[in-house]
Amino acid sequence: MKQTLYLLFITMLATSLTATAQDETIVFTPQWTAQAQFAGYYVAEAKGFYREAGVKVRIEHPSATQPAMNRLRQDECQATTLQLCQAMEIIDGGIPLVNILQTSMNNAMVIVSARNRNPLTHKGAKVGIWSVGFGQLAICMSNKEKLDYQWVRFAQNVNLFAAGALDATLAMSYNEYYQLMQAGIRMTDKNVYRFCNHGYNVQEDGLYMTRKYYDEHKEQAQRFAQASRKGWEWAAAHPEEALDIVMQYVDRNHIATNRVLQRLMLKEVLRLQVDRESKKREFRLRPDMVRQASHLMVENKMLSREVKYEELVK
Repeated sequence: MKQTLYLLFITMLATSLTATAQDETIVFTPQWTAQAQFAGYYVAEAKGFYREAGVKVRIEHPSATQPAMNRLRQDECQATTLQLCQAMEIIDGGIPLVNILQTSMNNAMVIVSARNRNPLTHKGAKVGIWSVGFGQLAICMSNKEKLDYQWVRFAQNVNLFAAGALDATLAMSYNEYYQLMQAGIRMTDKNVYRFCNHGYNVQEDGLYMTRKYYDEHKEQAQRFAQASRKGWEWAAAHPEEALDIVMQYVDRNHIATNRVLQRLMLKEVLRLQVDRESKKREFRLRPDMVRQASHLMVENKMLSREVKYEELVK
């Protein structure tokens, strides 16, 4: 009788702990404000994919005073999106991270030069770079080419460049690139340098958790990743319906944009998810790209040591 009661108690305790873990909400903070860059996650929430997977997810965007990584450090969110180079810097800084889903398979960064000038011939140019990061590969390239760029930090828009205060600016092919086009900047093969075409095709956006949280919530994390992937696959198959969902988030968060820009962004983000070699949307971190990024960043003293692929994966 005592053994039966003991076994019953153990079963009830295990069930209770499992239910508690499943009931725990994952707060997900994308690395930027609401836009089509995060369409798959919005779709997964709006279409009920997270609920079907048995995981509770709440999407909370960052603010100017509380960026996504700060929220992760302070346990205000359990997951965020990061570019691979960013994630490596954070790991090197002493915070172990796990990549639970890789969405980007290609690099989106470009340099746009003014006056139809080749960015690689414009030594000493004043070049805009994001104040929140993202420019690691550009710094590596400029050092290698001995361009001696003067980096000018900006928050989130292209006003400095459009006003003529900069000689060139970094841009993402899914974001600022289209803002520049709308501002009347002419884009040509001569004045646009695409990093992915010049030996710097390093993956960008992935979905990350701290190693500690992942180890304590593996099943929940894996369900979250699988449902997020389903959201991206649905967005790729239904881009206009996905755009409708994106615009709901944009309106809800009072973001100054328009449907035309968000449509262009979604199309480009989805294109960047297709691996150049396999021609498939693989949703995986590539070891060769991890090695390339790590070597470049160590060489340019952005990392104190090589960050290996095995440190990033589950």
